[in-house]
Amino acid sequence: MLVLKFGGTSVGSAKNINNVISILEKKSKQNKIICVVSAIGGVTDKLLKAGTLAQNKNETYLSVFKEIKTIHISIIDELIPNKSESIAEHLESKFNGLKSLLDGIYLINELSPKTTDKLVSYGELLSSYLITRTMQSRNLNAELKNSQDLVVTNSNFTKADVNYNRTNENIKKYFESVRQQITILPGFISKSHLGEITTLGRGGSDFTASIVAAALKVKQLEIWTDVSGMYTANPKLVRQAYPIDTLSYQEAMELSHFGAKVLYPPTVQPVLDLNIPIHIKNTLEPEATGTIISQKGNGKTSPAKGISNISNIALLTLQGSGMIGIPGFSKRLFETLANEKINVVLITQSSSEHSICFGIDEKDAERAQISVDNTFENEISLRKIDPIIVEKDLSIIALVGDNMKSHQGISGRMFSSLGKNNINVRAISQGASERNISAVIMENDVKKALNTLHEAFFEGNIKQLNVFITGVGNVGEKLVDQIRQQRKYLKENLKLNLRVVGLSNSRTMIFNDGGLSLKDWKEQLKEGKPALLLGFMDEIKRFNLRNSIFVDVTANEDISNLYSDYLKQNIAVVACNKIACSSDYEDYSELKYLSKKYSVPFLFETNVGAGLPIIDTLNHLIVSGDKITSIQAVLSGSLNFVFNNFNDNTKFHDVVKQAQTEGYTEPDPRIDLSGVDVARKILILARESGTEMNLEDIENKSFLTKDNLESKSVEDFYKTLVVDEDHFQKLYASAKANDSQLKYVAEFIDGKAKVGLKEIPQGHPFYNLEGKDNIVMFYTQRYPEQPLIIKGAGAGAEVTASGLFADIIRAGNK
Repeated sequence: MLVLKFGGTSVGSAKNINNVISILEKKSKQNKIICVVSAIGGVTDKLLKAGTLAQNKNETYLSVFKEIKTIHISIIDELIPNKSESIAEHLESKFNGLKSLLDGIYLINELSPKTTDKLVSYGELLSSYLITRTMQSRNLNAELKNSQDLVVTNSNFTKADVNYNRTNENIKKYFESVRQQITILPGFISKSHLGEITTLGRGGSDFTASIVAAALKVKQLEIWTDVSGMYTANPKLVRQAYPIDTLSYQEAMELSHFGAKVLYPPTVQPVLDLNIPIHIKNTLEPEATGTIISQKGNGKTSPAKGISNISNIALLTLQGSGMIGIPGFSKRLFETLANEKINVVLITQSSSEHSICFGIDEKDAERAQISVDNTFENEISLRKIDPIIVEKDLSIIALVGDNMKSHQGISGRMFSSLGKNNINVRAISQGASERNISAVIMENDVKKALNTLHEAFFEGNIKQLNVFITGVGNVGEKLVDQIRQQRKYLKENLKLNLRVVGLSNSRTMIFNDGGLSLKDWKEQLKEGKPALLLGFMDEIKRFNLRNSIFVDVTANEDISNLYSDYLKQNIAVVACNKIACSSDYEDYSELKYLSKKYSVPFLFETNVGAGLPIIDTLNHLIVSGDKITSIQAVLSGSLNFVFNNFNDNTKFHDVVKQAQTEGYTEPDPRIDLSGVDVARKILILARESGTEMNLEDIENKSFLTKDNLESKSVEDFYKTLVVDEDHFQKLYASAKANDSQLKYVAEFIDGKAKVGLKEIPQGHPFYNLEGKDNIVMFYTQRYPEQPLIIKGAGAGAEVTASGLFADIIRAGNK
């Protein structure tokens, strides 16, 4: 004999009921079947809603009643198109009884626990009848048995306690003589020893099935639901969650207690002592493996088995110096809560005995506060303890696994992962069995916390990076293309799952918390919503995703001013924008400080040398104990391109225009040609070397004319270049006469920096610098005579994008 239970979603429509019947028909060919069914999905809630409305004298209870009736009638009409009069009459009788009960609640303006049980029992009574009559209409050997005739309880309405002796006797006696192959039982409902209708608590249909399975000592209990077993986490919140093959009874109870709604917590108890396995199966995917819950589970798998959570938690703290060393405080506290029938979900107490902290359902918080303050009224008035402190909008997350106790570092990995993602833990609880580690966090951090822990414990060390890019012009477009091309490689070789979640240009922005499709992102962006600087940041905060990285591929000062806000939210910043790191020294220092304070990366390798590892190399020199004595560099790929292509056969205007067209200069070439961009770069290197310096401290000898520098627009600037062509030709002629090359050089020596155009003689490392290349020479205590040289392309969309990409990966690995 097999016991199967089908939940509300499994019987939530005619289509799903047909799936249930197919499963029962198949299994009944080899075994006698006992099938326990829940109410049709959503009906119990509607019954309670109708009752509450009626109690409050709100006549819309009649509309809810009609909804309930329509749901059942439409399902039976689809299952049995030509239903008999007896079916119609029975249903009408049931609905008349339900309406009379609701009318009575309306008239007397009361909905007692006893009446509530009678009201909600209609759900299971109706669903079990529909399913039984449908099977009988298809000539299946099925009969309906009312569970209220079998399950006997006390009179603790809405969550009655089972009298196992009488219940087991009734079940054995009935099933000893049944002849039908399939018996349908309504779950959840029962009767007291006085014959009063009672229920086993919400989710009690699982309990009914477990009670029957234990009474008959069947080989296995099957719980059929709408998911393929118990998952490593809630799949609605964690997309990477997957079904757990095996669990121990204890693990299943822990996960169920902390919100895994596949299983009702008391379900496990009746079958636990008899070692009857529970098999969680999916009605919509009958062939899926599901989850088997048994005495031993499987000790060979990961030490942690799953993560669960309970929402709508209030955290209450009783504290005061008068509690220290005084026995009885805990007894009085929890006795008060017990008298108020307030369930305590979590307890933690400091070793100093100065405080006791406990978690309860948020709806009970006000009642708990009043009752506890009344209990300790005398101590509060004497200031021995404080009035109880209540915190709301919290949730409990729990990491569960039998084998966690035999593995070191589980707690460390759990809280380290949460901390790195700016998830503040308000309270911690861990039992001596170490089967469950619980933490209280803010409600709005639950999704991020679950995903963070799931990634840390269940995803084979694959780390998800959630990237938000603002500025998808030339460089930004190349970056997106590189990410698209390398995603598979990163996942397979570096264990990084890199997703682009947000994109923005100066006009529009788009987001998808599941990751944007990078094949057609340009088309998506055209249809995006208007771009707003604060709006983009607000969206990132709203998503609240783990391992979030903000990438700035602009030259916008307003965006750089937001870096501190991102870092404070534990969002890593990768900047191509040089403004932040070359702004006032205090602002630069603040960003570096925030990066350390919140343990969140702030990376800006592309600020100097595009994709060249200049800043990274400099940092390695510093942290290894070396000291920079001087830096000599050609840091402008755009200026190097200009002077490598400018000669007595070309026009300076034309070469600058070519550099801009090919993407070697900023949209405003005055930034490059004025030397300001180079000054910013040497400033950044000086600061990273440990020198406190501002932009105005750098000597900038510009090669441009006064008219060039005072031009009002880019268009005017180009006009002045034409007019001042002779000036530029003289510069070239001088260098040529001295057998030298023109290079715009940055220097940092003895704590001072300067930039300017220089004639570089043959034999100097700068002389043969070609195209858009950059070169940096670090003279240090370890490299006093032969400098450490970094040389390569220092401008261009591809190499700049690759530098940003490298920073994103570096941020992800931190």
